[in-house]
Order: sequence, then structure tokens, then C-alpha cells
Amino acid sequence: MRTTRALAASAVAVAVLGLAAPAAGARDGMGGGGGGAGPSNIVALPSVIARGGQLSVTVDNCPTGGTMTSDAFPTSSLTPVGGSSRMARGTATVSRNAVPGPHSITVNCNGRTLTNPAAFTVIGGVHGGLGGASGTGTTPTDMAIGGGLVAAAAAGGGLFWMRRRTERRV
Repeated sequence: MRTTRALAASAVAVAVLGLAAPAAGARDGMGGGGGGAGPSNIVALPSVIARGGQLSVTVDNCPTGGTMTSDAFPTSSLTPVGGSSRMARGTATVSRNAVPGPHSITVNCNGRTLTNPAAFTVIGGVHGGLGGASGTGTTPTDMAIGGGLVAAAAAGGGLFWMRRRTERRV
């Protein structure tokens, strides 16, 4: 039993890494230039996010930080990660009116840019707090269905009570 659970957990981990792998590759952008001194990789997690969610972006070879832009969120800053790494990290909140589908991220570090054309995907979410309903109240159809159910329950209860009453007299 434990072996089966361990294998299942391993399979899930491999599947998650496999789905996240497309988010790891970034292509040289408009002003990338040569020399390898500019940003070299853009990773956005989670790679699939709902509108209004918070996105974490990590960039390799960007030791002094910079900025990141996308059509799904406003320009945000990247701050260097401490230690000897040459990475920068930032967070951005996806706009509530972002269009569902894949979105790119463009990073600017020290005047050099890099774009990941499909860094993350925005999915359309439901209206929170309403149980997934998008309406703004009870419709006449909802009232008719509810009233019919209440009437059926009252009739069924009355029949049950009448039947039990006649059984006692016998």
C-alpha cells in the first residue's frame, strides 16, 4: 500500500514538473544583444493563474534587478535575490480584466531585454462569494421551482401523516 502511494506521489510530481517545463524557456527579446550579460531565463509560477491572482516571476542573470511588463499586469519591479546568485525575483497581480489565454512577460535588466512569449496562461474565473453563480438574485423560475418543491414536500408529509393516523385505528 505504501509503495503504491509513493509511486502515485512520484507520478504526480513528474506530471507537475512536466506541465511547468514550458514556462521555463524564454527567448531572446528585442534588445537582448550578445555576450550573455543580459537576462537568460524567465520563470513564472504558477504557469496557469486566474484573474486577480498573484504571479511570482524569477529571472536568471539579472543581478541588479530590473522591471517586468506584460499586457496582463502593470509594470512591476524585480529585486535581486541575496547571496551569490545572479537572480532577480518579483511579484505581480494579474489584472481582473485580463483576457484569458497565454500571455508574455518582457524583462528589462540593465538595458537588456528578454521576452518569454507564453510565460503564463490566464484562465477565466467565477464570481467569488456567490457559489459560482453569475446572476444577481432569484429569478421567477427559481421561485417557481422552490415553491413546487415545498408544495410537494407538504403534500407528501400530509399523506404520510394521514396514512399513519388510519393505521392506529385498525
